[in-house]
This record gives sequence, C-alpha cells and structure tokens, in this order.
Amino acid sequence: MPILGCVYKAVAGLSFSKEVLEWVTRALRESHEDERKFHDDAIGKLQTEHRHLQDRIDAMYMDKLDGRIDNKFFDRKAGEFRFEQCRIMRDIEAHQTANRSYIEDGIKLLELARRAHELFESQPAAEKRKLLDFVLSNSRWKDGHLEADYRQPFDLIASAAFAHRQAGANSGPGNDGFDNWRRERDSNPR
Repeated sequence: MPILGCVYKAVAGLSFSKEVLEWVTRALRESHEDERKFHDDAIGKLQTEHRHLQDRIDAMYMDKLDGRIDNKFFDRKAGEFRFEQCRIMRDIEAHQTANRSYIEDGIKLLELARRAHELFESQPAAEKRKLLDFVLSNSRWKDGHLEADYRQPFDLIASAAFAHRQAGANSGPGNDGFDNWRRERDSNPR
C-alpha cells in the first residue's frame, strides 16, 4: 500500500458514525452536570471567602476610624486581605472559564476526530500536514508499513472507535456497543 494510503488509513482509524457522535455528545452533556456542579460549588466557596475578607477589611476600617488600630496596621492588613481577594477572583475566573469550555471543547474535538479522514482527503498538502501533526505523533515507515501513534486524546478516541467497530462486527441485534465510549468512573473525581 502506498504511503499516502497508509496515512489515510491511520487517520480513518479515528472515524465513527454520526450515531456514536450524537450518543457521546448526549453523554458529555449529562456528565457536564457533575462538572458544572463541582465548579459552581467551588465558586460559591470562593465568593464566601471573598466576602469574609471584605467584612474583615470593613471592620478594620471602623476600628481605624474609632482609633483602636493605627493607619500603618490597617494599611498592612488591608493590603494582605486585598491581595488574597485578587487570588480568589483569579480562581473564580478559572472555574468560570473551565465551566464554559468543558463541553464545547469536547464536542469539537470529537467532531474533528469523526471527520478527520474526510478533511484529510479533501485538503491541500499543507493542511493535510497540519492535521497529521495535530492527530499523530512518532510516525515511522517500517518494513513497508506505517507505524503511527495518536496524540492524546486521539489515542483514546481511536481505541474506542476500533473497539466499537469490533463490537458491531461481533454482536447481534440489540447491542449498541457504546460501552467502549464510556469513561471509567473515577473514584476520586476531584
């Protein structure tokens, strides 16, 4: 088989049906509820911590006005608390960003993997090279065969797609074969 055919075959190893994409998309959206809850809980705790620090700054200000603490002490402690508030705001922003991008990035990646062979076939050489660099690593030609490793997470997608094709070939009616696409449940998700 010519090298281009071997490369196409490697890229086609990522392919799976539209039905699988729809099922995995639904599963991602459902699992996103757990992810969203984790981020929402973390944001709530961080907001409480931020308010607590602001309450301390406000109380110290009243103590400063009443002469119970001096300006130097107030400035030092208020600076420490405000620095901590800035860290908390960065953490809140990171949770908000992760919450928004989690599901959409996953779906886009799956759509790319599903269509990689179509894109490879229809693109000019420079774009084919970019796609290969994105999907494959450590490709080598050995004894007339292409040996290519998929980059993460394409390695997992290729394994699940292969297992799904095998299950479909070896199963009877009524078996959806989607077990290959299910992520193992982490005993300690966070």
